[in-house]
Amino acid sequence: MQDEPDELTSKTRKKKDMLALQDLGVKLVELNEQQLGTMQLPEPLLAAVREARRLTRHEARRRQMQYIGRLMRDIDPAPIRDRLDEWLGQGREHTAQLHALERWRDELLAGDPALERFLREYPGADSQQLRTLIRNARREQGAALPPKSYRELFRVLRDVVTQEPAADA
Repeated sequence: MQDEPDELTSKTRKKKDMLALQDLGVKLVELNEQQLGTMQLPEPLLAAVREARRLTRHEARRRQMQYIGRLMRDIDPAPIRDRLDEWLGQGREHTAQLHALERWRDELLAGDPALERFLREYPGADSQQLRTLIRNARREQGAALPPKSYRELFRVLRDVVTQEPAADA
C-alpha cells in the first residue's frame, strides 16, 4: 500500500508537476554563473544545468532539460522558486522606479507646474539646479543637440528620489 499517494494523483497532475519542474530548470539554465552559485544546488543538478548551457542543438538541449526536470524531482523546489521570485520581484521594482523617473522627467520638460509638484514631494531637491537642467534640456531638444542635460536631469532626479523619501501629499 506504499503506492497509495501515487494512486490518488492523476497522470495529468503528475505530468503537470513534471513540466513545472522542467520549466524551473529552464529558469536555472538562464541564470548567470554568480546567481547559480548562490542557489546551493546539489552537485549533479548543478553539473546538468552547466551542461545544458553548453548544448546548442535543439534536441540535445531538450533531452538535457528533461534530465534536469528528472533530477529536480529528488529535491525540494520551493527554495529555488522563492529565490527566483525574489530576483524577479527586484527587477520589476527597479523597472517601475525607472519608468516613474522617466515620467517625472517628461512632465518636468512639459511644464512648470510639474516642477512645483516635484519640489513639494521632494523638498530637499535643489530647485535652481533642476530649473537650469530643465531649461538646458528644452534648449537641446529644440536645437536638436546631444541630450546631455536631458540625461543629467534623469541622474539628478534618480539621486533625489533614492536619497529622500517622498513627502506625504
